[in-house]
Amino acid sequence: MTTSRKTKAGLGLLSWAAVALLAAGCGTQRAENPAEAYRRTHPTPTGISTPSTPKDYRCPGESPRSTPPTAATTSGSTVPPTDHYAENHGFRNPLPLHGKSRCEGLAAVGRIKTALEPLRRRGDFAPDRVRGALTGLGYSTDKVRAYQDGSAGVGFLIDIGASPWCVEGTMGRNFTKADAFGGYPDGTGCEPPSGGH
Repeated sequence: MTTSRKTKAGLGLLSWAAVALLAAGCGTQRAENPAEAYRRTHPTPTGISTPSTPKDYRCPGESPRSTPPTAATTSGSTVPPTDHYAENHGFRNPLPLHGKSRCEGLAAVGRIKTALEPLRRRGDFAPDRVRGALTGLGYSTDKVRAYQDGSAGVGFLIDIGASPWCVEGTMGRNFTKADAFGGYPDGTGCEPPSGGH
């Protein structure tokens, strides 16, 4: 009789211990992130690479001394600003081109500078003339914008339209500058966005 009571008491105590242990563990397991669950159940097949930082290489006609920009290259100080100005205005920084697109951009910049050089030498800084020289290269008239930039210069912006692919620059008495870029982080075209996050 004593053994039966001890067994029942032991089982009762064991049952309460098991319930307490299970109750203590309830709610501590978190729901799995849907993206992680998908990756776990749908692993990347062998032979398919995942996106990485694009590699840049020297483009045809590019000087061996110049080094292509990389995604890790940043301008300015490495110390984070205390007022978050750079962070809050990052949407205004154009996206760099990489790989083949970068080489095509450099080639387009070269053609544009060559087309504008006769105007610059003559001192012809009329936006209509600059626009005419750029559309003469085959760029669509509705995708080329030229405007007065200061008292003795003209600025231009060309929307090449390839996902986007843009060329922007200025021409003054002593120089012609142009840069190719891939649009803006928060924009849908070549025009700088008016507001960010």
